[in-house]
Amino acid sequence: MEEGMLPPLSLSAKFEGSFAYLTVRDRLPAILTKVIDTIHRNKEYFFKEYGEEGIEAEKRAISFLSKLRNEVQTDKPVLALADNAEDTETWNQYLQRQQERMPDGEPVSWFKAPWLYVECYMYRRFQEALYLNPPMDTFDVFKEGKTQSFFESQQAIISLCTYLQELITNMENMSELQLKEHFLKLLQVSLWGNKCDLSISAGLDNSQKSNPIDALPDLQRFILVDDSNKVWSTLVAAQGCRSSGTKRARVDIILDNAGFELVTDLVLADFLVSAGLAKQIRFYGKSFPWFVSDVTKQDFEWTIMQVLASNHKWMSASAVQWKHFMKDGTWSYHDHPFWTLPHEFCDMATDAADLYTMLQGSDLILFKGDLNYRKLTGDRIWEHTVRFDRALRGFQPAPLCSIRTLKANVQVGLQPGQAEQLSSEDPDWMTNGKYAVIQFSSPLREQ
Repeated sequence: MEEGMLPPLSLSAKFEGSFAYLTVRDRLPAILTKVIDTIHRNKEYFFKEYGEEGIEAEKRAISFLSKLRNEVQTDKPVLALADNAEDTETWNQYLQRQQERMPDGEPVSWFKAPWLYVECYMYRRFQEALYLNPPMDTFDVFKEGKTQSFFESQQAIISLCTYLQELITNMENMSELQLKEHFLKLLQVSLWGNKCDLSISAGLDNSQKSNPIDALPDLQRFILVDDSNKVWSTLVAAQGCRSSGTKRARVDIILDNAGFELVTDLVLADFLVSAGLAKQIRFYGKSFPWFVSDVTKQDFEWTIMQVLASNHKWMSASAVQWKHFMKDGTWSYHDHPFWTLPHEFCDMATDAADLYTMLQGSDLILFKGDLNYRKLTGDRIWEHTVRFDRALRGFQPAPLCSIRTLKANVQVGLQPGQAEQLSSEDPDWMTNGKYAVIQFSSPLREQ
């Protein structure tokens, strides 16, 4: 094990009196209960759509999930997947890897396996419950929460789209310094949009209601690492290194949450293209519902259509442009099975070589959110002063930046004494979503 790195967090880990201990031990059963309730409340929908077949599928799925809840709460062994989906074999092979690491042949169980693994595994078991029970195998158990989060954030979305359209109107007359100022603001809006994470709140309301631009000055002091200037320099340099002089920089955005956060990502992407900082934007989401509020293709398309259908002129104008970007290929949406596997990202070059190769074609990769940060750093409890570059353990397909509000017990790249000061002022600083980082790494930097 590398110096400065401890084993990964597990459900049995004890953070005495801390918020993290409560979330780790209680979050999974709470989300499971909410999923069971959601399926039950949609019983009439299943009957209307599929008749008695739908009702029987609903009963079987609830029975499956109730057994799963018992497994979680009583530390039962982790079971191999029994469906025949594209990723089933990979998941079962990963379980075997975990088994080989267990001492004395002890079975992999919910409390003893790494937290990152069992949390991802639970969401995959949700899909198993649906895959094994058609015709409800395409049902999104988290759609209601994502929809609610979007509609309850309408005022904030209006404010953000208005700000964007005013920028675009005046962009031709802006200096590079002014463009940079607006870029930094929109990057921070995208950062703080990451607070709207329904998996952390177990699906409870976590929408954005205030003007996100107005809130930025008060939030600045909570950004623990701010590499925004390095991100800007990378974008500017990507323009200068193209031999033809044509702006061809590509930015890849690894999405996190649907709802308000997705809108902040779309607005940032629009600005990058409209300001000539990027020629192409590639968005990456999940191939099935994941971690309560993560973006799927359906969420991505639905969000653009809802913004388009708004009766507010700047919202609808924004979505008109977004649809045009999608149609002409300036923007594109992609998913890949790797994003819904439990693997750390340092495994990508080996376990998903096609995806790693694809990311190598990017000029800048933006990783949104807490789960991506956990996978970037292996969800290890590193010493807080360990460099971000080092914690990536070789994962460096292109210049990358993690844009994350802190909701888990992992954080690297801090200054000596910074974590100790934070702990004395706010014991839950790593998990309460109050603090954030914009953390950059480039393969061109000296390691």
